[in-house]
Amino acid sequence: MANPTIFPGDIVVAGVVYARGGIQPTIDRSSLTQESLAVYKIPLTSFRVWDALQTNLPGTSATDDLGLIGGTFATASPTIQTYDLKAAGASTLYARVEVPLPVEYVAGETLILRFHAGMKTTVADNTATLDVQAYESDEEEGISADLCTTAAQDINSLTLADIDFTITPTALAPGDMLDVRIAVAINDAASGTAVKGIIGSAARLCDIKG
Repeated sequence: MANPTIFPGDIVVAGVVYARGGIQPTIDRSSLTQESLAVYKIPLTSFRVWDALQTNLPGTSATDDLGLIGGTFATASPTIQTYDLKAAGASTLYARVEVPLPVEYVAGETLILRFHAGMKTTVADNTATLDVQAYESDEEEGISADLCTTAAQDINSLTLADIDFTITPTALAPGDMLDVRIAVAINDAASGTAVKGIIGSAARLCDIKG
């Protein structure tokens, strides 16, 4: 350290500070200001068949599987949808995804899974809900209890909305992996036009530093 300048009191700089060298000592992540509920998108292409995880979601929803609808490039964005469930009674369709917690995540702090979801063409004449189950992997073929504390949420509207699910964060840390299954449950008995559930985006929101 050549010719250091020591200031015994506070320094207020009204303009920009340019540092041509490094900053010593380095700043630990734990010393940074915490940002609440930073949004990390989950690509819809990450979702897979829930009981055959090696399999991508089909391009057309069928049986108990949600479908990944690619949309026409430069015209429509990708979505996850059910098949037409008009007059089908009570039906539940699923998809599964692994959700890693980012390195910036603050251990034990708030974690939310958010889905932008609703109905396409026609609402169900009875009910339409979205539900989430989330388990932490122990990396040895084992899992935690279900960490999602939010019950199934209503999505029976043609106006898509953000639907939030709170995840118990107590034992979670950066780099942990969540095994997540989503379920779209629709009960329709009498509609004459298409009744489809639709998810336009998915994200994890968490408290971070860095």
